[in-house]
Amino acid sequence: MSEAPKNSRDVHRAPDKADRVQTVTMRLQKLLARAGVASRRGSEDLMTAGRVRVNGAVVTELGAKVDPDADVVTVDGRTVTLGQRSVYIALNKPEGVVTTMSDPQGRTTVASLVPVKQHPGLFPVGRLDFDSAGLLLFTTDGELSHRLLHPRWKVDKTYRALVDGRVTESELDRLRDGVSLDDGRTAPALATTLRVGATSYCEITVREGRKRQVRRMFSAIGHPVLELQRVSFGPVPLGDLPKAGWRYLTDDEVAALKAVVGMEGT
Repeated sequence: MSEAPKNSRDVHRAPDKADRVQTVTMRLQKLLARAGVASRRGSEDLMTAGRVRVNGAVVTELGAKVDPDADVVTVDGRTVTLGQRSVYIALNKPEGVVTTMSDPQGRTTVASLVPVKQHPGLFPVGRLDFDSAGLLLFTTDGELSHRLLHPRWKVDKTYRALVDGRVTESELDRLRDGVSLDDGRTAPALATTLRVGATSYCEITVREGRKRQVRRMFSAIGHPVLELQRVSFGPVPLGDLPKAGWRYLTDDEVAALKAVVGMEGT
């Protein structure tokens, strides 16, 4: 059994002469990311927070290396191995919850609604505004999250919006053509009305991820958003998931998400 390292820079087993050539080490945050604990950045955050141990000793040095075959790595007391699977979760985020894992102002965060103790490396895929609700994905798969948010892949995100006033087809056509915002013209969106009256209930699908984009788009056509809910992210629907409820994605849903961003078979 290898001894606990004396300091955070020396975290891998000193090999015997007989096996020194065969020992392969890697950076600790890379091992955590490859094991599906968190993204590389998220793994670094776990380390600097003092939640990662190697052979029983807390390791905070980001340059630390480990031997995956000999060292025992734990996060919050749970052993990490390269063979473990990434985690994928859907949450129905309520309004009034911050899409961060911690908040210096003491507001309720999404971290309080998902099983972070069981899966300490969970992080949200993108954001939902404080006053918006609906589908928010979480994962420990950094590569999938990166691709789902990257403009190259143009992943659909569908919202239902209750807006002020009667929305006309000509106004929807402006959304479908793209509208000018202060950070540039939006890409064409899919847009339709589900109910029209003193307030209108609309559905819109966008492929961009600008801050408060849907709200700004409706404001640009003269119909401020009163309520906003995301009902799908790529091929994953919100479905009948209750507010503040979460569930694991099915294998088929994970495969479908990977397929839309060119990660089939991974």
